[in-house]
Amino acid sequence: MSWLDKVRNSLSSLAKSDTPDTLWMKCPSCGEMLFAKDFEANLSVCTKCEHHGRIGAKTRFDQLLDAGYTVLAAPKVPENPLNFRDTKKYPDRLKAARAANPYPDALTNALGTIEGAKAVLGVQDFKFMGGSMGMAVGEAFVAGVNTAIAENCAYVICTAAGGARMQEGILSLMQMPKTTVATRRLAAAGLPYIVVLTDPTTGGVTASYAMLGDVQIAEPGALIGFAGQRVIQDTIREKLPDGFQRAEYLHAHGMVDMVVHRKDLKGTLAMLLGYLARKEVA
Repeated sequence: MSWLDKVRNSLSSLAKSDTPDTLWMKCPSCGEMLFAKDFEANLSVCTKCEHHGRIGAKTRFDQLLDAGYTVLAAPKVPENPLNFRDTKKYPDRLKAARAANPYPDALTNALGTIEGAKAVLGVQDFKFMGGSMGMAVGEAFVAGVNTAIAENCAYVICTAAGGARMQEGILSLMQMPKTTVATRRLAAAGLPYIVVLTDPTTGGVTASYAMLGDVQIAEPGALIGFAGQRVIQDTIREKLPDGFQRAEYLHAHGMVDMVVHRKDLKGTLAMLLGYLARKEVA
């Protein structure tokens, strides 16, 4: 066999996952070409500009929880209560989203420990229909709170959402007061509620449980707001400041307590849980 045949055989045996299209990626912030494995090893943070990429629920669980955590079952809810259809039927959109994601809806809870401190961790996945808040998200949030109360531990949630889920109309908006009441139940039980705001957290999620934490943490550069920047600018007819609705701007103006790099997030949560954990009365 000639050397050329050997090269051809080697090239033909390459798996699709090893092709140049998947070996490299472009940072959406600085445009740097990054080796995909290096990007993942760096917690999906750009090695040049430290842009924090969006990550899924499974990755977030693995990054923040100690080994041995348990993913909680998703609550059952009516799947198409309004018989909604746009260019596609709502059940078809759900089916497509579930085929592309490991969990059945945008918010998933897991019970475990963060550097030894017990906690229920909820994670919203923006890849699932933009992390939109529907009945399933509301029920999952309440279920996470109930589990935290039953386990006498904190509830920590990583938010990422484009807002309420339009396919569920008013029923999606009803999740705002529902989840707000759930946070009050945590407070009444004397248990910590910590929010980690990730990119992006907007709309009805921001207007409810995302801004009600005992401690508000944000990842660097995260977009956090209610209405879009263009809508606000057109309404008030003024140019908005640089960095408006970004984590650092909100921190400087008292809307969030701290901006924490992803590599420091687990340790920061563990420290806060140690401070906020309810002490048993002797």
